[in-house]
Amino acid sequence: MPAYLNQKDAQQLDADLMSDEGGFKLEQLMELAGLSCAQALQDAYPDSDKNKRVLVCCGPGNQGGDGLVAARHLWHFGYHPTLFYPKQGKNEFYKRLLKQCMNLGISEIGAGEEAEAAFEAELKKTDLVMDAIFGFSFEGEPRAPFDIVIEALKKTDKPILSVDIPSAWNVEKGDPDGKYFTPDVLISLTAPKAGVKEFKGRHYLGGRFIPPGITEKYKLDPPPYKGSSQIADITESGAGKL
Repeated sequence: MPAYLNQKDAQQLDADLMSDEGGFKLEQLMELAGLSCAQALQDAYPDSDKNKRVLVCCGPGNQGGDGLVAARHLWHFGYHPTLFYPKQGKNEFYKRLLKQCMNLGISEIGAGEEAEAAFEAELKKTDLVMDAIFGFSFEGEPRAPFDIVIEALKKTDKPILSVDIPSAWNVEKGDPDGKYFTPDVLISLTAPKAGVKEFKGRHYLGGRFIPPGITEKYKLDPPPYKGSSQIADITESGAGKL
């Protein structure tokens, strides 16, 4: 298994990638992350006829940006994504990502008094859920409008794929009391976070873009990636499988 990162190192690794030495921009990393998330969902649920409808739940930060990118790629993969995006990011880049989704005719559930009811209705109809609400910078308790969403995800029997860390989990401690939902599939980005060490579901890693210097600095021990894929299956019983 690759190394697990604590919150501080996860944040610093991202900063290193976007430094002059790393050379990446946020937009590049988000595009790579979103593509990895879409590939992980397709690999875990490959039948786009049986698993056609995907409810992509996006938060206002970078995690939500990953979800927007993933939704676009899923549309091109043959899925029918719907966005739940009740609190939109203010960065102009997020607006462009949303516009790209709208250009494909992807439905959006936005903010407003009827958003909660629309979300609950869509959750009943969907085949799969992608959780891209909170990332590794999240701390504390989820607040409106996402507290109700996270509670609904705990109750649903629909398969859930979480991006990087299940939303509302502590980045380093996980969810030891079982207060929040546990996804069926997890796609860790760059490296797994310490809070998911006990995760027992299907586990993917997306981080094929990390240069050797950063890999060595954080002792990441990346798995083998096969062919041109951006993801590797690091589920404990099948590490490296794709």
